[in-house]
Amino acid sequence: MLRVIKTENGWVRGIPAADPRITAFKGIPFAAPPVGELRWKAPQPAADWDGIRDCYLFGNIAMQEIPGHDPDDLYSHEWHVDTEVPMGEDCLQLNIWTPTKTGDEKFPVMVWIYGGGLNVGYPSEMEFDGERIARRGVVLVTVNYRVNVFGFLCHPEITAENPDFPANFGHLDQKAGIEWVKRNIAAFGGDPDNITVFGQSAGGGSTMVQVCSPLNKGLFQKAIIHSGGGLLPPSNTSKTLAEAEEQGVRFFERLGVKSLEEARKVDAQKVWEVGMDGSEGPLPWGTVIGDTFMPDFPTNIFLRGEHNKMPMINGNTVDEFPSRPRVSNEKELEEYAKSYFGEFSDRYMAIARKDADSFEKMVDNVTYNSFEIGNFMFTETLAKNNDNPIYFYNFNPEIPGDDHPGSFHSSDLWFAFETLAKCSRPFVGKHYDLARKMCNYWTNFAKKGDPNGNDADGTPMPEWKPVTVESDCPIFFGDEIYMLDGERDDLKKLVYDFEWDRFAKGDITNTNFNFRHKHQD
Repeated sequence: MLRVIKTENGWVRGIPAADPRITAFKGIPFAAPPVGELRWKAPQPAADWDGIRDCYLFGNIAMQEIPGHDPDDLYSHEWHVDTEVPMGEDCLQLNIWTPTKTGDEKFPVMVWIYGGGLNVGYPSEMEFDGERIARRGVVLVTVNYRVNVFGFLCHPEITAENPDFPANFGHLDQKAGIEWVKRNIAAFGGDPDNITVFGQSAGGGSTMVQVCSPLNKGLFQKAIIHSGGGLLPPSNTSKTLAEAEEQGVRFFERLGVKSLEEARKVDAQKVWEVGMDGSEGPLPWGTVIGDTFMPDFPTNIFLRGEHNKMPMINGNTVDEFPSRPRVSNEKELEEYAKSYFGEFSDRYMAIARKDADSFEKMVDNVTYNSFEIGNFMFTETLAKNNDNPIYFYNFNPEIPGDDHPGSFHSSDLWFAFETLAKCSRPFVGKHYDLARKMCNYWTNFAKKGDPNGNDADGTPMPEWKPVTVESDCPIFFGDEIYMLDGERDDLKKLVYDFEWDRFAKGDITNTNFNFRHKHQD
């Protein structure tokens, strides 16, 4: 196996994975540490090093809350199991799993962008182990990036200092990581002209952003979006540059500094505490609209068909973030509707009352997965103006555990990476079968832009048909795999039309969308 490889900055030495046919390279710098004068700047080139750099350990995770700090949080049990994971501003490293033996194979490449609301998350989460993907003849790369105030602060002084790149430093880190892959991955046996970018949650939204940026034309060839939200919040609730600059001014006041120079000297922990956990509450950090990298809202770019055209997979878990109104009687529901939906409140109540013989049925009628509706809208849009195949999925297997979580947000990650064996949940054969097939679909797509192919035993997997203008039906990943077909039922069609009309009127920030898991309701 090829364990020592030369990159543009120097030699790196990898470590055998559990399967010694795979080599893992962890913590390779792809940009300079964004510290001191480089805090709140676009990523700069990494420095060269002498000798061979041992890449046996993951690099620092970006500054954020301590993973697993809340023992009652679902994700603390699921995968944030190491509360002492190294953390710091010096975090711009990536990780590679490769099956290369010679460096000349030209394997397809998958580049992963993790989620976490652009405020937390890291590429060394245990579900992101790339060995199973690499065993299928694909090079897997996971990229770290700055989050929260470090990745998404704007301020008039920052804009004046660099008008071309005054914002979206976390997204620019993602882009720099992909660019590093483009320049260097051939040495790891990867094909720089066959790159698939994929991500989940905020990583899915980031993938949408990367697909939309005019600066990324030709940088990668395919995209997979897990639970990105489609055309509904949170995908379309970004701030403009001017709004973000105003927030930055307020942040400097909170921080007690009067200039960018002073702010760059403040201890990183204090910067995080003031930005995320200050006495006035956390500030909302995220994608900023109006710079060279992201000139308009991604939803607008997709609707106009101005994104970088490529084959895509898009989908969601069925039980993530149900939009269930928290009311106790019909009068409260009416008040809720007026508060959230304004001129659309009567339509909302009409949906609630459709064939409802009880208040509970009314609430059930208006409890739906905003991600699923938003993804239907997104998929319909892509079918009209993408000029490449679009594949759509719904994920809803039985997820075992005493908490009875349903197919919660992020539960598909164990399956796409086929890392169920790392999970504490009592998965059984049907789950391992589904994970094997999902990982097959994902890697087939990376290889040829079409997820279809044979299972490990040589038998064809269920056909996954691309969506069309006439049919935007998804494939269903459950205890069985099959294509959904037919018209939406009357109730779902009412909800779908309701959200489309709100979206068309620009009423996209008023939503009953909430970030609570099914088991928490």
